[in-house]
Amino acid sequence: MAERLSTEARKQALAGLAGWTEAPGREAIGKTFAFKDFNQAFGFMARVALVAEKMDHHPEWRNVYRTVEVVLATHDAGGVTALDVELAKAMNAIAGQLGVA
Repeated sequence: MAERLSTEARKQALAGLAGWTEAPGREAIGKTFAFKDFNQAFGFMARVALVAEKMDHHPEWRNVYRTVEVVLATHDAGGVTALDVELAKAMNAIAGQLGVA
């Protein structure tokens, strides 16, 4: 099982994750991605799904038209772990490939 990051380690990790913040009311991190249209948002989700499946670590997310709201936490660890940070970095990279910050 992945080990939960300390508060300080989580804050340091967030400092290196553009656009990611603490999720309100829980020990998790979140970000809202905005794409040019639904097709691009869905394509992002499909690409992330492949990465998440390989990692065996799956996001909580919600898609409405051109936005994708993501929350990451490792439920088994009761908070944010290195897996969440790794997946957040991958999501930022995939969004960057699509021209989205």
